[in-house]
Amino acid sequence: MSKTKESDVKMNNYLPEIKITPPGPKATAIIERDRAIMSPSYTRDYGFVMERGEGCIVWDVDGNRFLDLAAGIAVCSTGHSNPYVVNAIREQAEKFLHMSGTDFYYEVQIRLAERLASHAPIKGPKRVFFTNSGAESIECAIKLARHYTRGHQMLAFYGSFHGRTMGALSLTSSKNIQRKNFGPFLSGVVHVNYQQPVDSIERDVIKRVIDEGNFAAVFVEPIQGEGGYIVPSKQWLKELRELCTRYGILLVADEVQCGMGRTGKMFACEHFELEPDIICTAKGIASGLPLGAVIARADVMNWQPGQHASTFGGNPVACAAANATLDLLEQCLMQNATEVGDYLKARLAELSQEVKHLANARGIGLMIGIDVVDKDGVPSPELRNEIVKRMFYEGILILGCGSASIRFCPPLVLTKEQVDYTIEAMRRVCSTL
Repeated sequence: MSKTKESDVKMNNYLPEIKITPPGPKATAIIERDRAIMSPSYTRDYGFVMERGEGCIVWDVDGNRFLDLAAGIAVCSTGHSNPYVVNAIREQAEKFLHMSGTDFYYEVQIRLAERLASHAPIKGPKRVFFTNSGAESIECAIKLARHYTRGHQMLAFYGSFHGRTMGALSLTSSKNIQRKNFGPFLSGVVHVNYQQPVDSIERDVIKRVIDEGNFAAVFVEPIQGEGGYIVPSKQWLKELRELCTRYGILLVADEVQCGMGRTGKMFACEHFELEPDIICTAKGIASGLPLGAVIARADVMNWQPGQHASTFGGNPVACAAANATLDLLEQCLMQNATEVGDYLKARLAELSQEVKHLANARGIGLMIGIDVVDKDGVPSPELRNEIVKRMFYEGILILGCGSASIRFCPPLVLTKEQVDYTIEAMRRVCSTL
């Protein structure tokens, strides 16, 4: 790949333009086809049917223009169809599309592993395993922790989301619907409150519930994602690390949503000076292509050939996209995430003082959350859902999280002008509730 240029970043100041009330006739027809054939387990908050995208802007099939503050659930980190990433994909696709990295070698995969390892806040030698998704990264970490410790019991936190495959789902406790009718889950998984005092975890869980010699790992999101965009204290994570070290337990950082530059650093752990034993990542790693990775201490990832593998994990085209993504993150996008993220959080905090129904703006970088409350200041899922829906008609795509929060996880090319439009749209919406 050639050196990136300013034009490669592809920031723009386009703003929403609604020409026809969405979903329009073309979108409605496609939605009806979807309802007839697609799994009803998919969650759709509103009727956006995408045609194309550029940066933070997306167009629907009826010609409406929207500001995307969801980024495919924190995935399209460099913006939609970033030209630098697209060119990297094109160049690799013209060479070869696939050659399973668990059986053969290709340099684009090795280069990506080297770069991820160099960024990971883990001291000493590291190794990398590639997957296709965040859930697969968690599954890999579960197996890795069991293999290394020879234990099987694990600790996770209420509100956590680690994925929907059976191992990952055993750790997940974000919403009851995600687990309903799928048990029994992996044995030995214990949940406690996120940010529960570590001394009580030691007293009530390790010394009373878990067989100390059979304890494999603690799985924690450095910033809790779907559970509500909750930023923990640095001290709590420090004490959690010390607890794991004291008992010989592996600390697994789930950075699937908060990693890959979203917080202004490559990994959210860096904000807290947290050194995990294993890091799981995915989502923003390849700007929209399916890819995940597990980065671990070399002595932890020391299993034998054939003990874990993936046909498609580390696909060469996805790795090329990820290398291009890292180029852009390193060049300017992490800095933009910090600057524009601080601006967005400050504007949301100001707005929450001016209008009812918004409270507690929080977050780091472009991982920002805000609560929706009723007239008495009580969190209101119903009002949150109504705001999300009405913002769609304002030309803005957002998502909920937690019980009554809104999350802002846009592409990292978001501009301050687009933030200003968002704030005014939220002001209009909240004034009508």
